[in-house]
Amino acid sequence: QVQLVESGGGLVQAGGSLRLSCAASGRTFSSYRMGWFRQAPGKEREFVAAISWSGGSTLYAVSVKGRFTISGDNAKNTVYLQMNSLKPEDTAVYYCAADSIGRGNSWFPGSYDLWGQGTQVTVSS
Repeated sequence: QVQLVESGGGLVQAGGSLRLSCAASGRTFSSYRMGWFRQAPGKEREFVAAISWSGGSTLYAVSVKGRFTISGDNAKNTVYLQMNSLKPEDTAVYYCAADSIGRGNSWFPGSYDLWGQGTQVTVSS
């Protein structure tokens, strides 16, 4: 069984930075892409960023483009999210996800079949 484990969340002041990490543990598996989603209280889960291992292309939500950077290591099934210039509206639980099948669009949660438990990010004003 494969598990995705996120780390790096916490409390930060507006304008600050955090770096989230996500690592796969358990049996060996391969993924086509990995991504980050977030969910704020009372809101639906929304796409943040994704990286496709084929070619290393990345995709970002408009709300985070220019502030967040996704990177990772395909061989280790590890993905990172560097978050700079954080805003109070970035407050949410951040989830790591992996697509081991290779289907759908990177921004669509249904394209991912493996999910982490989430890590809380709180940005104070």
